[in-house]
Amino acid sequence: MRVRRIAVLIDGAFFLKRLPKLVPPEQHESAAAVAKSARMLCKRHVQKLTGEPFSSPRSRWLDQVYRLFYYDARPFDEVAHHPILNQQIQFAKTPEALFRDELFRELRRARKFALRLGHVVKEDGWHIKDTQVTKKLLRTKNFMHVFDSAIAQAESGATVQPITKEEAIQLKNIAAAWRGLTPQDVRLGLRQKGVDMRIGLDISTLTLKKQVDTIVLVTGDSDFVPAAKLARREGVEFLLDPMWQSVKDDLHEHVDGIVSGFRSPADAEPDDQDDFANTPPSDPLEE
Repeated sequence: MRVRRIAVLIDGAFFLKRLPKLVPPEQHESAAAVAKSARMLCKRHVQKLTGEPFSSPRSRWLDQVYRLFYYDARPFDEVAHHPILNQQIQFAKTPEALFRDELFRELRRARKFALRLGHVVKEDGWHIKDTQVTKKLLRTKNFMHVFDSAIAQAESGATVQPITKEEAIQLKNIAAAWRGLTPQDVRLGLRQKGVDMRIGLDISTLTLKKQVDTIVLVTGDSDFVPAAKLARREGVEFLLDPMWQSVKDDLHEHVDGIVSGFRSPADAEPDDQDDFANTPPSDPLEE
């Protein structure tokens, strides 16, 4: 049997976003479950490429693997003042940061996994996350003439005239829109740095050093087209797994195929993920 040299590269932020859409809750609700899901995704890709059945009781899939790469950014660990809660938020102690740290520990323990971590920087202040909430708040600008009229009357010393029924409704809409804004509706402007660069560098290094013959990239980002073109020019088979997300035409054009490690969410059934729920006793070498 031909021995392959396969590398699977997982864009971690993309993976975490798409995973809940493709697997049951018990396979993504804990850090250990996410790490196992990442490993199973890699295993399925390798088994597809090598023709080994998914149900093989003593799989040697890792023998075909050069390395499994997981890319993400270290959690933001600074302190910022929340505009709605009116208190300091220690981001290093948030559930999201603790989850990421535990996930990284799990992946470090997994055989042949390599972590590539960038960092997170604060670009600007707080933003409203939901577009619909933003639109709702912006619409209150249309009612500001009611406030302007009341202020003008107060400044002139004139007797304040009673507002009309329509103006009362407008004021209620303004109050309801702003009172409905919750702490969960806002987020701090953060951005990952160095993650895409690490993916591109690893693709180039794996290719030019001839360490692999096949690269599977798990992402939906078209920023990696130049790296994919380099790999293909050097004879490396370059496959893309967008986890059933639609991809741009330039990605289709510059990869050797679109493949899927998980089944389509439209086709999956509750007992479809048998590799997770009923995994047979594993071979120590396979772990």
